[in-house]
Amino acid sequence: MADEVAKAQTAQPGGDTIFGKIIRKEIPANIIYEDEQCIAFHDVSPQAPIHFLVVPRKPITQISKAEECDAALLGHLMLVGKKCAEQVGLPNGYRMVVNEGPHGGQSVYHVHLHVLGGRQLGWPPG
Repeated sequence: MADEVAKAQTAQPGGDTIFGKIIRKEIPANIIYEDEQCIAFHDVSPQAPIHFLVVPRKPITQISKAEECDAALLGHLMLVGKKCAEQVGLPNGYRMVVNEGPHGGQSVYHVHLHVLGGRQLGWPPG
């Protein structure tokens, strides 16, 4: 976890990201779902027994930079997260998280939804 915090403190918006490379199939990923708006795949550094990401194809750098015209896309990410949670077997619940900026733990500047489950998640999360 400390490693992710350190990454978030040094990450900068701009340029291509690992998610862009996954979307373009330049880097392999364990894909759960994809459509014309987004792609969902298992996280390579899972923080729960089941941890996947839902990433829009549109490269929005941060949720704070999203615009009104992105509302339907952002809602679609959540619905895809729900669909994928059902598909991978999370009947007892899951958590959806979007990290924003350095203090929010954002280490990749391409908006993405984390879906975590497969165990009892604690509260508060931070």
